Amino acid sequence: MLSIIIPVYCVENTLDRCLESIVNQSYADFEIILVDDGSPDRSPALCDAWAQRDPRIHVIHQENKGLSCARNAGIEKAQGGFLTFIDSDDYIEAETLAQVMAAMADNDIVEYPVDGFCGGPNPFLLTFQPKVYDDMEDYWLNGRAYEHAYAWNKIYRRTLFDHVRYPEGRVFEDIHTLPQLLQQARRIATTDQGVYHYCWNDKGITATADRQALTDLLEGHLKVKWVDDRSYMRMLNIQIDVYERGGEILLPKRDIRFSSLNSQLSTLNSQLKALLLKLLGVKGVCQLFRFLHTHH
Repeated sequence: MLSIIIPVYCVENTLDRCLESIVNQSYADFEIILVDDGSPDRSPALCDAWAQRDPRIHVIHQENKGLSCARNAGIEKAQGGFLTFIDSDDYIEAETLAQVMAAMADNDIVEYPVDGFCGGPNPFLLTFQPKVYDDMEDYWLNGRAYEHAYAWNKIYRRTLFDHVRYPEGRVFEDIHTLPQLLQQARRIATTDQGVYHYCWNDKGITATADRQALTDLLEGHLKVKWVDDRSYMRMLNIQIDVYERGGEILLPKRDIRFSSLNSQLSTLNSQLKALLLKLLGVKGVCQLFRFLHTHH
């Protein structure tokens, strides 16, 4: 059975859409765990109404503790051999569960496509080729998992969470958690089947990230032992954002080989940052970009 964990907070306008996209799936061997995280709107009542309509839906009401605590509460209650997370302002495409569960086989995690920032200013489509990874470093670096370490758009074998939970009091908690799950995993698959619709929320963490949120994001990346030039350049971009908001320099310097910046990363901006990094160091790059940003 698949346990679908859905944190709920101030989503009275989107919860129905989310749940309808799940209960109308052809794959039906699942339970839905709605974790009402002390929502002050009509969301708690909507959760209870849905539980009365469908016996597969269970509700947890708790005081507001944040997204990580809500997910952890769902993990504790889950009865399935597999877990997935869906945010209550998002939804999944028809047949997604059947398609993705078919890809699980002997895998510990399956990752599937994302229709990102639906309704937002910069929509994107994240797609994958069907592939199996037996090497977690290969998945993290060559599969660029560090760019999409989302909790959602993945199905997990339940045993991966036996000793792993989402960090309380953190935002961008996904980047802190996926590497821990990879330490437990043996095989990961990506599939081109199914779609997770990640909807733009102008009040969400991504849209409103402040210095502390971005510091959490950077610290999560820095804990991962697998680093190449491309992933380092991503961390440098985050470090620049942290510094521009008055944060500290946390990123150690790394010598970047221009030849390793492949065609997808070899923009003038990336090459320029790599050159400036060599000449000025991390702090110098951050100071320069803060100066350019404030005098733009």
